[in-house]
Amino acid sequence: MDDSKAKSWDFPIASKVAHPSLPILGGVIPLLIVLQLFRTYWRLRHIPGPFWARFTNIQRMLWVRTKEAQLVHQRIHEQYGPVVRTGPNMVMFNDPAAIPIVHTMRRGFPKSPFYHIFQTYTPSGPAITAFNATDEDGLKKVKAPVAPLFSATNVMSFEPIVDDVLDCFVDNIDKRFLKHATIFDIAKWFQYYAFDVMGMLTFSKRYSFLDAGEDVGGMLGAIYGYMDYAAELTQIPWVDRVLYKNWLAHSIRRAASQPLYKVVANAVQERQGLMEKGIRFSGRTDFLAKYIQIAAEHHGDELPPGIVGNWTFTNIIAGSDSVGITLTTMIYNLYQNPKDLERLQTELRSANLSKPHAKLSEIQNLPFLDACMWEALRMHPAFSLPFERVVPKGGITIGEYYIPEGTWVGGNPYGVNRHKSTFGADAEFWRPERWLEGDERHRHQMKQSNLTFGAGFRICLGRHIGILEIKKMISMLVLDYEAKLVNPTLFKVENCWLFKQKGCYVRIKKAAEAVI
Repeated sequence: MDDSKAKSWDFPIASKVAHPSLPILGGVIPLLIVLQLFRTYWRLRHIPGPFWARFTNIQRMLWVRTKEAQLVHQRIHEQYGPVVRTGPNMVMFNDPAAIPIVHTMRRGFPKSPFYHIFQTYTPSGPAITAFNATDEDGLKKVKAPVAPLFSATNVMSFEPIVDDVLDCFVDNIDKRFLKHATIFDIAKWFQYYAFDVMGMLTFSKRYSFLDAGEDVGGMLGAIYGYMDYAAELTQIPWVDRVLYKNWLAHSIRRAASQPLYKVVANAVQERQGLMEKGIRFSGRTDFLAKYIQIAAEHHGDELPPGIVGNWTFTNIIAGSDSVGITLTTMIYNLYQNPKDLERLQTELRSANLSKPHAKLSEIQNLPFLDACMWEALRMHPAFSLPFERVVPKGGITIGEYYIPEGTWVGGNPYGVNRHKSTFGADAEFWRPERWLEGDERHRHQMKQSNLTFGAGFRICLGRHIGILEIKKMISMLVLDYEAKLVNPTLFKVENCWLFKQKGCYVRIKKAAEAVI
């Protein structure tokens, strides 16, 4: 990333003059370009960073295109320090001390245009959710009515639903992989499990990923394809407006044609149709039923158009991938570290857990299970590009650098979660014991420094649901099955903002002490 290695960018310049006024324009336009470049450079000139980052966002877009942006960002911090300029108006940090400055518990640091990419275009305006809202008044309207549904207390009521999907997971892996010790990619099956859980919680029916043993309707492929193109556009948001977020692009390529949008739209229309006909929904009180009820109760509160669909879609996207990624990280590292696996098995066996599935109350406060989960969340955040915010009026100071208002600022969770002064000199490596060391204050500081769920006012709403799914799956899998990684070199990660994994191949058998 040395300035001497920076690529040059060549722009064609007309060589012939066809009109007397063109010489004037030929002088004015370059001058305006130079002035704009100087203005762009000057504002953040005191913050170190790669040369081209002072003038263009193209370089950071190219970093994302490598699908290894987290490693590029690490190298940039190693070269330039904890506060780095990565774009004309973008500053990135990797010191957790900046988290309470940028991710405060109060309003004032709105999300940057990075998140405009995830606002689905509609003729009546962008589809706003608690995740993608950049206007804080708009955020309050869409977040406040549904936030109580995601409280730790309310999430306890979801446990029977997770148990039902766990039963389906067990039935299918036993039927498909046990008899002949068939090798399979457990990362895929964790994704199937997470999606089917969210299907049950949201619509009272599974997507049937587990029963089919495949990507039903291409929904997972649609998400990954969407993230592939969206990740690059987050670095140059105005390009998204030109190419996709306008009436012409919408008329040619409607977002609703994507499989996930179809599922959500059809489910909402079906449920609302039943209600309009006076037919009472006979299933569990799921998220969709709650969303419809909340929208009716807040009818006069100027909720955005299509808010029920927006809330529902957020459930599916944010609630599924993060769980599958964390489960894969835990299992991969436990199977790679037999002593940690044995220690976790011993802790779980000593807890006298219910069968066939442990109750959350029984595994809520098991120290080593917690340590393994927090270490997985630390090492492999589900989303691994900077969580960008806009600096408010008056500016802020991070470390020795003043950052003026209007600047985009954020930390990549991958880098923040590897801060050696906070997490230890071995922060690059799996070591769950770090979460059991030191006093309570130190352990609390590490949790507050973990940026995987975000932090402050905009912390992930669904984190308690994710923890429920993760702990119940891991406790079942570790106790009831013995497994071995097959050719760990096939395990690969790919960062398209969604930090996905593939190739976690295992061979399993029932554990000798498992209670069937």
